[in-house]
Amino acid sequence: MNASQLTQFRACAVALTGSSCPAGGGTGSQKTVLHEEQWKMPALPALLLSIHFVLLLLSKAPPSRSQAPVLSSVRMVCQILPKGVVSVIGPASSPASGSTVSHICGEKEIPHVKIGPEETPRLPYLRFASVSLYPSNEDLSLAVGAILRSFSYPSASLLCAKAECLLRLEELVRRFLISRETLSIRMLDDNLDPTPLLKEIRDDKVATIIIDANASISYLILKKASELGMTSAFYKYILTTMDFPLLRLDDIVDDQSNIVGFSMFNTSHPFYLEFIRSLNLSWREGCDISPYPGPALSSALMFDAVHVVVGAVRELNRSQEIGVKPLSCTSPQIWQHGTSLMNYLRMVEYDGLTGRVEFNSKGQRTNYTLRILEKHRGGHKEIGIWYSNNTLAMNSTTLDINVSETLANKTLIVTTILENPYVMRKDNYQDFQGNDQYEGFCVDMLKELADILKFSFRIKLVDDGLYGAPEPNGSWTGMVGELINRKADLAVAGFTITSEREKVIDFSKPFMTLGISILYRVHLGRKPGYFSFLDPFSPAVWLFMLLAYLAVSCVLFLAARLSPYEWYNPHPCLRERRDMLENQYTLGNSLWFPVGGFMQQGSEIMPRALSTRCVSGVWWAFTLIIISSYTANLAAFLTVQRMEVPIESPDDLADQTNIEYGTIHGGSTMTFFMNSRYQTYQRMWNYMQSKQPSVFVKSTEEGIARVLNSKYAFLLESTMNEYHRRHNCNLTQIGGLLDTKGYGIGMPLGSPFRDEITLAILQLQENNRLEILKRRWWEGGQCPKEEDHRAKGLGMENIGGIFVVLICGLIIAVFVAIMEFVWSTRRSAETEEVSVCQEMLTEFRNAISFTAILGEMCRMKHLE
Repeated sequence: MNASQLTQFRACAVALTGSSCPAGGGTGSQKTVLHEEQWKMPALPALLLSIHFVLLLLSKAPPSRSQAPVLSSVRMVCQILPKGVVSVIGPASSPASGSTVSHICGEKEIPHVKIGPEETPRLPYLRFASVSLYPSNEDLSLAVGAILRSFSYPSASLLCAKAECLLRLEELVRRFLISRETLSIRMLDDNLDPTPLLKEIRDDKVATIIIDANASISYLILKKASELGMTSAFYKYILTTMDFPLLRLDDIVDDQSNIVGFSMFNTSHPFYLEFIRSLNLSWREGCDISPYPGPALSSALMFDAVHVVVGAVRELNRSQEIGVKPLSCTSPQIWQHGTSLMNYLRMVEYDGLTGRVEFNSKGQRTNYTLRILEKHRGGHKEIGIWYSNNTLAMNSTTLDINVSETLANKTLIVTTILENPYVMRKDNYQDFQGNDQYEGFCVDMLKELADILKFSFRIKLVDDGLYGAPEPNGSWTGMVGELINRKADLAVAGFTITSEREKVIDFSKPFMTLGISILYRVHLGRKPGYFSFLDPFSPAVWLFMLLAYLAVSCVLFLAARLSPYEWYNPHPCLRERRDMLENQYTLGNSLWFPVGGFMQQGSEIMPRALSTRCVSGVWWAFTLIIISSYTANLAAFLTVQRMEVPIESPDDLADQTNIEYGTIHGGSTMTFFMNSRYQTYQRMWNYMQSKQPSVFVKSTEEGIARVLNSKYAFLLESTMNEYHRRHNCNLTQIGGLLDTKGYGIGMPLGSPFRDEITLAILQLQENNRLEILKRRWWEGGQCPKEEDHRAKGLGMENIGGIFVVLICGLIIAVFVAIMEFVWSTRRSAETEEVSVCQEMLTEFRNAISFTAILGEMCRMKHLE
């Protein structure tokens, strides 16, 4: 075919092969143009014209709105047969229509050249066979399997647009069953929304994804995968569409993406450049949009199919005189030269735009190659070739991750978040640049890791200031999102390892173990005062003790009065006083006896009767328990400042509404409560989620400020709880840990540096370096540890009340003594008929004179 013939073929190929404009894109959109000019060949003009008509009508006829595509194909073939046909080429996109056309051609013994995918399931033809330029389903399965084997992928996921993909890739599925490797198969729904399927694949951490769909649906799947952060170096995509070169993925792929597919184009063919140029011109003539997207595979297959048929007709015409005759779908007539032409078609050997064209005995294409392409920004590059004898030759590719790659001499971008004491800005950070602006536990740990692994790093604060949480559309925020989108190589902070995060990123081994705890402000009772010795018992207990004392005194007085055994003669030797009886339990003695027993000092009064002894014994037992309980609690109340804690556990927190509680929005603690199945934690999550205004905070500092300024309990990691309690004595921890987890270093999925970093962290733990760093940043506070209860000396503020009681008692005693003195001297003055003042002076002199005291004693004895 010369240049003029190619130019005439140009319009035909454009109309046939999908290089049409999109709907509304230009004057030629969705139109079928039937060109009736003959190719300028030396022979068989009528025959070639017949081929030309059939090729156009079957390949690009507009689909009927009232009938299915298959019925439309049947009607079209039946309309063409009366014109005389030597071969039918196409259709290009409907395997079901192709199968129907093959049956009709078989009945009429007209050779059928297929340029579209093989129908599934493949039905046996009744009387005739066809040839296919499109790769067979078995070859496609073998090609995909060869790529999987070359990269040693143990598992993969097959994403199908239609259920027929299981039959199309039957050989691939069978090989997975034989090898017992894992192949998960997922089917798109009628809405063609790949989001839930991609999330399942991401959650299963399957790295290799096979997409069996046409070019438009494949682009839709890859677009959604990019939004979900699934186009990183961890994921590898293999597309089965043969229009892979037409995909424009500049907005999806980056330097880390691994997306491969197949191409049949023979770019070294002499007519290839002219072929592209001609289609491009036709595109511009009929379409208003630009640039030209490139040739579809069906264009090249149509080009090769025409040449194959023309070549076979030429060979057949040399051996016998051939002609065409009208045929009908309703008559049993056949074309007498059809079998001979089919034999010549199977013997064709031709180097076309799609490579070597040969057919085996089944009419399937053989001895051809598939170029393996990898997408990158701006286009694609060839990374290998698959031969139809199931041989694969691969070049170097980004898919082949170098497992020996190390961190040495590399510069990593580290995303982090400001959080004391992990990463903090220095006080004068404006005077520094780069990493020197920051300090903290994680900064020191990064320096230790860099020294061990010989890499450098650049600290970058996360853009949105969040740790990372999933969005409703499947994307992630915070540091997790930056790792997924390859904006950072590491995430180093107080970064909690969770199962949900592990599905989308990788973590190192934990460098710190912790759990969720409750932070609340300290509520102190009154400090120990002068009368703290009264605190071991409540006022009610003291009141009941007073009432008990009075009751015992009264019972003792009455029992002593009623019992005859408590009455006795104080002067049994004096006959004149033999009838004189006394009772030692006067009202005063009855009140004094319980006091002596209560103070464990005893009394000179001892009970005589059984009844008074019972009262005394019960009182002594009562005082024994009271004094023991009082002594046991007295030390604590004198030395410890008591805290009034309204809550003591998560259950207490969940059972009340007076104290609000919350956590950091978008953090692992929020995720813990959101996913928890424990009833108490579910109630807490329901409260936090529904509470208005919101109880969630954006940072730890905001949460602590809320704790100090309102009735608010802050749920956070125990290490942060400990740090802030060390630096603020007004904070305390409520209860124990709600769970157990760890902090780790985050990395993108499939990071080749994960093992190196994990080993370096283990080395730091074994050398006790991490513990030293923790002590450095945690033990700088001024508040003592809550568990530090060493004995301290008591001051006057602790026991001053005892001195007050002693002084008051002495004052009362002196006052009573004075009153007794005055009362006694007044009576003596009346008896001796002297003035009160004179008697008081005399009594006072006698009171301070020892001799006078002895004289008074003798005088009193004489009076007796």
